[in-house]
Amino acid sequence: MSRPMTRAEAVVEAPVTTVTVSDYAHQAYMILLVAFVVAPIVAGLDKYFNILTDWTRYLSPIVPSRTGIAASTFMMIVGAVEIVAGLIVAFKPGFGGYLVMLWLWGIIVNLLLIPGFYDVALRDFGLSLSALALARLSHAFDKY
Repeated sequence: MSRPMTRAEAVVEAPVTTVTVSDYAHQAYMILLVAFVVAPIVAGLDKYFNILTDWTRYLSPIVPSRTGIAASTFMMIVGAVEIVAGLIVAFKPGFGGYLVMLWLWGIIVNLLLIPGFYDVALRDFGLSLSALALARLSHAFDKY
């Protein structure tokens, strides 16, 4: 017949888990990876539908006048580039992070040419730093 357990036998200690800096860095990497895959693809697709906003408002008038391309057509080209950039980030985050950072710097230059969009340019500068962080973290976490 079985005997009742003593208190010492009934207490089971839970295993101790240690969270390291590497765990937090990997979480940050994954958050940035998802963000820089999804956001460019969604923004790129919306260049064709203008559901989120009228994207031509964010294009400096200098661009269509110098290129001879209508603003709406130019933004569709931008949309295609953004979709491709999101896919590159998905498959090659190291390269894609640097690519998105440089793309954002181009957007910043464009926005600085439009009075009243300096706040958006500042936001995009912050996004470019996040893309840089993704590229740097990918060296530790992406298996090339």
